[in-house]
Amino acid sequence: MTIPVWFQDWYNNGSGGIAAAAQVYIDRVEADGGTVESIGCVPSAVWDWVAPSLLLDLFPNAAAAYSLRKLRAAYSGSAVRVRKEVSSVSSETDIGFLADGSLDTVSLLAFASDADSGDVFVVTWYDQSLSNDATQSTGANQPKIVSGGSLVADVNGKPALSLDGVNNFMTLTLQLSTPLSLFAVINEDGTNSFPYVFGNSVGSLDDILALGFIKSGTEVRNFISGTNAYTDANYTGRHLWTSIIDSSNSFLGKDGVLGTATNNAIGTSIRTQLNLFRSTAAITTMSGTAQELILYGSNQSANRTAIETNINTFYSIYP
Repeated sequence: MTIPVWFQDWYNNGSGGIAAAAQVYIDRVEADGGTVESIGCVPSAVWDWVAPSLLLDLFPNAAAAYSLRKLRAAYSGSAVRVRKEVSSVSSETDIGFLADGSLDTVSLLAFASDADSGDVFVVTWYDQSLSNDATQSTGANQPKIVSGGSLVADVNGKPALSLDGVNNFMTLTLQLSTPLSLFAVINEDGTNSFPYVFGNSVGSLDDILALGFIKSGTEVRNFISGTNAYTDANYTGRHLWTSIIDSSNSFLGKDGVLGTATNNAIGTSIRTQLNLFRSTAAITTMSGTAQELILYGSNQSANRTAIETNINTFYSIYP
């Protein structure tokens, strides 16, 4: 939202002269989440300021952030690096964002136009927060983003990564310990038991697990060492899942509703090798689609509702 602010109005209506008037202006901008670096002194000047609306501008300092929309205004990188084969010869390119922050699907589909079977695969899902990119170098394990010449999209019509439930997963290196908070836009179809959205790739299942599905018990868990944190017969389908874990409590929520805390000693295990979409001990992968994963190395309970609202506004997941 653009807010035109006439400094003359603040000056005429304020008290204490120009300094007080300027402070009122600064307070107004900062109340909306903005920052004023400087103010000119020309009484007739107008400052047009756009309130931040991208998720990581509103709620910064994510440990890792993967999305097919732009999440941070200052981010100048791409969304994904993709691969195709033409006559069985592989080539790769980066796909970025359009001016409105959406994925550049025109360039993506142009790249796919001569691909064998019209398929394009994701080699790297770039981290828009820091540099913890999620990668997959083995072609057979790469999620698909264009299939048969058509964009992989979820029911909201927005681009998605397709996960086959057999081989597809990605890995990243990130030193991680509790507390942590995860927000995930996932469409899980329930094909496999024990698929993870985000979990450790080495060690036992008793270490950090940010989000996993247990098909046999229609359970959704955000850790393995204790009892399930959320039981829901309708865990399949497209949902926004929220996982918040600290050293003593585990919360799990679906579509903006947070469940009751499960009080278990989660501990502060540290993981540096992590998986997206695959467990280690059970060796099962997720089947469905993924559009956005935001991970914070902090407890985001205070910002949870606002973060979920931002995500849901873009993806239209629940009423």
